[in-house]
Amino acid sequence: MHSALAFALDALIFIGLAWTVWRALGRSIPIAVIPIIIGLLLAATGALPASWGIPSKPGDQLGLLGVLLLAFTAGLETRQSAHLPSAPGAAPLPRTQAMRFIASAGMALLLPFALGTLAAHSYFTGLPGWAAPKGGAWTGSMAIGLCIAVSALPVLIGIVRELGPLHRPLTQLAVRIAVIDDAVLWTGLALLLIAAEGGSLLAGASSLTALALGVVVLLAAAGTLAQRMRTEPPAWLVWLALPLFLVAGAWASSRLGLHALLGAYFGGAMVPPAWTKRLPVERIGHFALIGIAPLFFGHSGLKIDGSVLGWASLQASIALLVLAVLAKLAAVLLCPPASALSRRETLAVGALLQCKGLMEIVAATILRDKGLLSEHAFAALVTLAVLSTLLTGPFFRALLRRRPLADTGGRQTA
Repeated sequence: MHSALAFALDALIFIGLAWTVWRALGRSIPIAVIPIIIGLLLAATGALPASWGIPSKPGDQLGLLGVLLLAFTAGLETRQSAHLPSAPGAAPLPRTQAMRFIASAGMALLLPFALGTLAAHSYFTGLPGWAAPKGGAWTGSMAIGLCIAVSALPVLIGIVRELGPLHRPLTQLAVRIAVIDDAVLWTGLALLLIAAEGGSLLAGASSLTALALGVVVLLAAAGTLAQRMRTEPPAWLVWLALPLFLVAGAWASSRLGLHALLGAYFGGAMVPPAWTKRLPVERIGHFALIGIAPLFFGHSGLKIDGSVLGWASLQASIALLVLAVLAKLAAVLLCPPASALSRRETLAVGALLQCKGLMEIVAATILRDKGLLSEHAFAALVTLAVLSTLLTGPFFRALLRRRPLADTGGRQTA
C-alpha cells in the first residue's frame, strides 16, 4: 500500500476512531486509553492485514513527536502550578504540614516501588518469557517496580477536571503529590538506565557525547539564569525558546544513551516557571494528547506480540493491578498527606494516585526499548495501565459515595 494511504488509514484508526469512540461513550473514560485498547485488540486478533502497512513510518514519527510533546509539557507542569486545579485563596502550608505532605508523596512512590520490585524478583520475572533481555534479575525487577509506582500526572489532571469542583480539596491534593512523584519517577528512570549501562555511558566518550553533556549543563544554567532575572522576555521569545529546550533536551539524552523522552521531560522542567505561567500548558498538552500522541499509544498496543496476549497475561495484569492499588492505598494510610483527612478521604486520594495512564506506557516503552522489560512484561504492564486508568474515576466516586465531601471551610489539605 502507498505510504500516504497507509498513513491516512493509520491516523483514521488511532486518532479518528479513538476520538469517535470517546465521544460516543460520552467521554466517560479517558481518551488516552482508547487507542491503546484499539491497538491491543488488533494485536490480539490479527485483524489488521500486514499489507496495509500499519503502523506506518510517518505515523510512528508523528506519534513520537506527540509523546515527546506530552513529556515536555509534563516537565513544564512540575515547575509551575498556574494550570493546576486549586482552591481560591489557598494559603501556603505551615512547615510541619509541608513536611508531612512531602513525606506522604515519598511514601506513595517508595512503598509501591519496593513492593513491586520484590514481587517481580520473587515471582513475576520467573514466569516464562518475563526475564529482561538485558541487565540482571534485580535491574529487570526494579524496572517493573518503577512501573508499579507510577502516578499518571497528565491523565490525572484530566480526570480531576472531569470530577468537578465538589471534591476539589482532595483532587488538588492528589495532583500535587503526583507532581512530586512524576519528577522523582523520571529521575529514577534515568538513574535506572544509567545503572543498566554499567557506567558505559561515559566510557570512550566522543566529542558528541561531551557536547551532549554540555547541552544539558547549558539548558540548566539558562533556565536558572532566566529565572533569576527580574525582567520578563517578550512572549515571542518564550515561544521561540520552547522548541529549543525540547529538541536540545531530547537530542542530549539520546546521545547519552538514554531515551529522547527523558530529555524532553527534563527540557520542560528546565524552562523557568515565570515563563511557563505565560503559556497555555494545558492546551498544548491537550493538543498532543488528542491530535498526535494517540498514534504512539495505539502503535504501542499494536506492536505487542499477539501471542503473549492471553489469559495468562491478563491474570498477571490483574495481579499487578491489585498489588499497585493496595500499595498506593497502604502508602497514604501509613503516611496521610494531611492530618484533617478522614480515613475514607485518605483512601480516595490513594485511589487517584493509583492511576497509571500515559506515564506508565511511556516508562514501560522506554524500558522495553532499552531491554529492561521483556515483551511479556511489557504487554502485562500496558494492560495494567489501561485497567488502572479505567478504575480511577469509579473507584474515587465509590469511596466518597456515602460521604460526599462537602464544603471544607477553612480546612487546609494541601
